[in-house]
Amino acid sequence: MPSKENEPIQLLQGTLDLIVLRTLVSMGSQHAYQIASRLEHVSGNLLSLNQGTLYPALVRLEQYGWIKGTWGKTENNREAKYYAITRTGQKALGEETQRWRRMSGLVEKLLVEEL
Repeated sequence: MPSKENEPIQLLQGTLDLIVLRTLVSMGSQHAYQIASRLEHVSGNLLSLNQGTLYPALVRLEQYGWIKGTWGKTENNREAKYYAITRTGQKALGEETQRWRRMSGLVEKLLVEEL
């Protein structure tokens, strides 16, 4: 039976927003390709984000007011939208992080408990 350790991981709903916000706090303003590359690298290539996954999340976060996009030039002199976290986004990141930790703790507890 093949090992599932190297299989790509499917994100749970809501977690992409959290990790995109965290990436922007860590790295500063980034364009979508930089965000996707960073997440793939940090995950050891277990997370693969395509445009159909990442761009709707960026649009949603911008609509929430959690990030702000501005157009600029990439290192290859191409136009790209750079995203930065807002103050509202930093507050949301704190709240979402706490919510995620509570949820993951609950799931861990339920997995350990004998039912």
